[in-house]
Amino acid sequence: MGRVRTHMSGVGSAAAALLVGLLVTQTAPARAENGKMVRVGVTQIASHAALDADRKGFEAALANAGFKEGVSIVYDRQNAQGDMQQAAAIAKKFIDAKVDLIHGIATPTTQAVVKGTGKIPIVFSSITDPVNAGIVPKDSAPGRKTGTNVTGVSDLWPVFLQMETYSKFVPKAKKWGTIYNPAEANSVMHIKAMREAAKKLGLELVEVTIGNSREVAKAAASLVGKVQAITITSDNTTVTDLESIVAVCSKHKIPLFAGDVDSVSRGAVAAYGLDYYLVGYSAGKKAALVLKGVKPGDIPWGPVEKFSLVINEKAARAQGVTIAPGLLKKADKVLR
Repeated sequence: MGRVRTHMSGVGSAAAALLVGLLVTQTAPARAENGKMVRVGVTQIASHAALDADRKGFEAALANAGFKEGVSIVYDRQNAQGDMQQAAAIAKKFIDAKVDLIHGIATPTTQAVVKGTGKIPIVFSSITDPVNAGIVPKDSAPGRKTGTNVTGVSDLWPVFLQMETYSKFVPKAKKWGTIYNPAEANSVMHIKAMREAAKKLGLELVEVTIGNSREVAKAAASLVGKVQAITITSDNTTVTDLESIVAVCSKHKIPLFAGDVDSVSRGAVAAYGLDYYLVGYSAGKKAALVLKGVKPGDIPWGPVEKFSLVINEKAARAQGVTIAPGLLKKADKVLR
């Protein structure tokens, strides 16, 4: 399927990975010391392919570490459905129940549990910027320990490389549209990076904001006639209803690009991004350490830095895109 490009941050990442590997093999058996079932609260901001893959990867890592569901661990899986107030209510529920660990999937849900407790261990995943989101301390850089009750895995995207890659699919497209929810801190950060990338590439970025997933279809329709291509950032509200954007793009022959590879099978032409199953799996390995007795504040947090190019030829045809042979050769996976 081609090459998988890997970007590593150097010796620090390698050392952190080695530490995680050693601790996984050397810590206690996979059961709480008092012999009771381990209780894990899972709080997810919305349900879509990327975040669902994250959750599955997280739980697979715990299972591989000896925490079998129904045998030594039980999950209370909650979905906020994009509602920030519901995210807060879920956080309160877990804190009141005094669960053994909380898995925070995405920024808003994790912010809610971090705000609510400094005692229950929290392992986050699929968060773009944990520092500016207030999830880890301001002086805590990737690869470092937090010294708090929090650790996890971020999903910072290579925004400039993404837009540069997508522009090669449609070199004549100079006006690009995007849709996002400004209430999502991760989206705001990515949009800022997209603006900078567009400027460097000589492109115009047309932005449409939404407040909930019910507004996605209308937002996509508003871009018709104004843009020549659309790219969606790590906005959970938008990605929840990606199919509405796909329908508009297919009808009007507007190429659609995504940042997570899980969105490609849903109808995007391509994505140069993360496999969210691996994001969750990496976070799950950290959770296994916590449940075996390691303090979360002693486990370095950091990003997953492995990116892949996935292309959907069927979507390309539907959206009027002819893919250059050179791009197909560079792809790690091609959906036909």
